[in-house]
Amino acid sequence: MWQTNTNCAKKEGGKTKIMSKLTAGMKRRIKRRLSGESPTIWVGKSGVSEQLLKEIEKQLDKNKMVKIKILKNALGETEAKQIALTTAEQTEASLVEVRGHTFMLYKRRKK
Repeated sequence: MWQTNTNCAKKEGGKTKIMSKLTAGMKRRIKRRLSGESPTIWVGKSGVSEQLLKEIEKQLDKNKMVKIKILKNALGETEAKQIALTTAEQTEASLVEVRGHTFMLYKRRKK
């Protein structure tokens, strides 16, 4: 069985901690579920603020997955993939896909 490692790693005291692993099947299921839905969060010209991160974490806790759209004003000189990676790292979620200015995050619920 092939497994893709699109994990978010977090460094804690010199050690790298792997957040969660997404298999190809899990990615497919998440993409299929969120593809028809419109984004629930938009990143505006102020960028990814602390308040926006709290809202993303709240939606991830409730739904396990979230679709986020980055407006053109928010990009500036950075790429959408870079914003998506930093957002995933800050929320301790896995980045499922970046397509254009839209990306999807997934986070397993805590037991």
